[in-house]
Amino acid sequence: MARFLRGAALAAVVLLGAGCSGSDTSDGKSGSGPPSSLGSQKLDWGRCKATSDGPAPGGDWQCATMKVPLDHSKPDGETVDLALIRSRATGDADERIGSLLFNFGGPGGSGVSIMPPYASLTDQLHERYDLVSWDPRGVAGSEGVRCRDDEEIQAAEAVDSTPDDAAEETAFFEDASDFGADCAKGAGKLLAHVSTTDTARDMDLMRQVLGDDKLHYFGISYGTELGGVYAHLFPKNVGRLALDAVVDPTADTIGHAKNQSLGFQRALESYLKSTDQDPEEGTRKIANLLERIDAEPLATSSERRLTQTLAITGIVDPLYTEHSWPALTSALDAAEDGDGTELLAFADEYNERDPEGRYGTGTHSQRAISCLDQKQRPTAEETKKLLPEFRKISPVFGEFMGWDTAGWCHDWPVPGQVDNPEVSAPGAPPVLVVGNTGDPATPYEGARKMADELGEGVGVVLTWQGEGHGAYGSGSDCVDSTVNGYLLEGTVPKDGKVCS
Repeated sequence: MARFLRGAALAAVVLLGAGCSGSDTSDGKSGSGPPSSLGSQKLDWGRCKATSDGPAPGGDWQCATMKVPLDHSKPDGETVDLALIRSRATGDADERIGSLLFNFGGPGGSGVSIMPPYASLTDQLHERYDLVSWDPRGVAGSEGVRCRDDEEIQAAEAVDSTPDDAAEETAFFEDASDFGADCAKGAGKLLAHVSTTDTARDMDLMRQVLGDDKLHYFGISYGTELGGVYAHLFPKNVGRLALDAVVDPTADTIGHAKNQSLGFQRALESYLKSTDQDPEEGTRKIANLLERIDAEPLATSSERRLTQTLAITGIVDPLYTEHSWPALTSALDAAEDGDGTELLAFADEYNERDPEGRYGTGTHSQRAISCLDQKQRPTAEETKKLLPEFRKISPVFGEFMGWDTAGWCHDWPVPGQVDNPEVSAPGAPPVLVVGNTGDPATPYEGARKMADELGEGVGVVLTWQGEGHGAYGSGSDCVDSTVNGYLLEGTVPKDGKVCS
């Protein structure tokens, strides 16, 4: 089972002396903040080490560990270590603005791993900012959540994520229950403290420790939700916030699933048009292929077989970037001929499985964070009533996303916190919200809703009429120059500006 939300950077990379000037109090607004022992901690920056995701970055990259409270309501209690990475500004010291924090989405994406390759897109920003990212609590190097070993993960691939009968339904929900229990066993008390709100509070402590009066931030995909929550909690500490590939903050669990069904269906139809296929006929052909795979998984070049769930994941992965569309054509043609090897490779890429059969933990962290965030827990019966609507939205992705609403957080060991994240930020300076009309994972409508929720005079929308997940660094000089102008000079574009 895999929920389809991650950062544009992650998709692209896979495919290609501090003050205490304002932290949170019990009301979630600016105030006295964590104890001085944490707010004034000095980071021991040094050479980065290799991680399970890749070799150590060279050049000027430095890594450090920062301590944050496990429970922010007990700021002098137990702490959690966060893994940080940075590269100092390359320009003149007197032109330096400060630190620019990046969150690349997921939730569950490792900023320590993604930041160095992503930096090639940010040369202008790097001149005046220290580029900084981190593994949020529960992610990778920051005491990451791991719920299953590699063999258990691969075995769970046999579970049908769109159950067709009582036996498959039982297996589907038993697997979900087991996964939650495994997470509770692996993460312990941390599992109740990996919410987006927890991480937003970590960010404000990070701002202090890095020595910045204001937080300058670039959030992608889930990172936009994180940025919105930060702006709500700490409006007085907001510097320049750019949010790209925007999550709809007004959507609950079911709303998000409907949004993604719509977004991926739109992207699929755009892909089909690019191959001179009728979108309706092409969609029907792919849906029929998935039905056949559900009945009889396809052989591959390995001993593994391509199940329907893996096939859907294999179609989703290349829809994140238009550059992968030709490879999707090849994979679908091969599948029609009975060979699931290429779609399986795409699914493995999405699921962070390497050729040796080792899996990353991104989906574990994603589930732990999102299930703590989301209060809504649809039942099996509620989901079944919604399935016709999901199928109407997308004959290819709808049923998968519909069942996901019931299975993803089924029997989760800790209760969810909210139905919707609170992102209203009265008193904050303008926040740049970038939406892409062809975004599959975070449909364009979310950008305007985020801007509206941030509040009048705060949310400013920039639209790119393009394809793929995210806009910045995707080939639009208009988008890149507008975002750079905002982050570097504080130039706020007219709300509603369109880049075609």
